[in-house]
Amino acid sequence: MDAVHTTLGALIAGLVTSVHCVGMCGPIACGLASMPATEAQRLASISAYHGARLTSYAIIGGICGAIGKQPLKWFFDSPAVLLPWVLVAILIAFGLGLEKKLPRPPALMRFSTRMRFKLGRLSPVRSGLAMGALTPLLPCGPLYLLFGAALLSGFGLRGAEFALAFGLGTVPLLWLAQHQVRHLQKRLSPATLGRV
Repeated sequence: MDAVHTTLGALIAGLVTSVHCVGMCGPIACGLASMPATEAQRLASISAYHGARLTSYAIIGGICGAIGKQPLKWFFDSPAVLLPWVLVAILIAFGLGLEKKLPRPPALMRFSTRMRFKLGRLSPVRSGLAMGALTPLLPCGPLYLLFGAALLSGFGLRGAEFALAFGLGTVPLLWLAQHQVRHLQKRLSPATLGRV
């Protein structure tokens, strides 16, 4: 019964967090819906995105569950406990636009450009799969909290179930946003759509 409550709690957390997901991942996810493709290709791309995203969540949740609580103990007993504060400072710097004054490593810029070019040449479905599979790598506080909770589950299958339930909770609102972006593009000016 405890596992059922935990899974239901993860699903509800996903539903509540989906408002955050639409704001943070929405622009990336909605990019799939605005690709120059047929309606069937866009639907297939969006489905591939969510399928790959949920699979990635479940795999990472399963790995976290199998690893267990020990990494959390190491984390809290080490200087790494300061890492969240470093991330807060970085986010504040980004919020103030200070990152524009930092030098950008040329090798990293070349790699980023090359990857964007390669991903841009993929078919809509492959683009959806790639973007969905890479979504867990985005900096996302709620998702990282979820994976931390999966570590506490102490069992691989339970961690995967927990992460999958959370992911399923985020799907409805994100799916709705993806399907409405085409209608908004037709009705709103680019500047208004950018503000939205």
